[in-house]
Amino acid sequence: MKFEFPELPYAYDALEPHIDKQTMELHYTKHHKGYFDKFTAAIQGTELESKSLEEIFSNISKAPAAVRNNGGGYYNHSLFWKVLSPNGGGDPTGPIAEAINTQFNSFAEFQKKFDEAAANRFGSGWAWLCVKKDNSLSICSSPNQDNPLMDVHDCQGQPILGLDVWEHAYYLKYQNRRPEYISAFWKLVNWDQVNENYKNARR
Repeated sequence: MKFEFPELPYAYDALEPHIDKQTMELHYTKHHKGYFDKFTAAIQGTELESKSLEEIFSNISKAPAAVRNNGGGYYNHSLFWKVLSPNGGGDPTGPIAEAINTQFNSFAEFQKKFDEAAANRFGSGWAWLCVKKDNSLSICSSPNQDNPLMDVHDCQGQPILGLDVWEHAYYLKYQNRRPEYISAFWKLVNWDQVNENYKNARR
């Protein structure tokens, strides 16, 4: 399987003032591209070259650390850029809104739980909204570049919304004020994409 580095779906300054241009450019061209390059180098010439990311993640406990860390970084950021939009924000609509209201009672209650997962992730990592095998939703967080598709994760599921809480994602603008960055994230969420992810994740 040939892996490709995705194009950013908007300009570096498109998410301002919530995410600044310098952070976006560094995050995409240095961090994300770095993960992609190291991941493809780590699997080159191995049987993993012919597998999908989902297949690799399902047995990641047997893979070298370079594959786990960089494959996770490649996948996680690819999802992250898509669930952000200059025209995002507001309340969710469509099927994901119904699912959130059913499972978490309200969007506000869902936001509170997601914010807690993001704010309380010690050190570097991610907060996730996932679809589990029974099609229910779950909120969880993961360390470093792990994600819920990996067999090492204690919260298994298909990620449909993710928030990067590594310091490189927000430090130039927000310094140590992670809660402000989390709050800004909700002004950018692309609910159309989350709905698409939700539809694709349901079995």
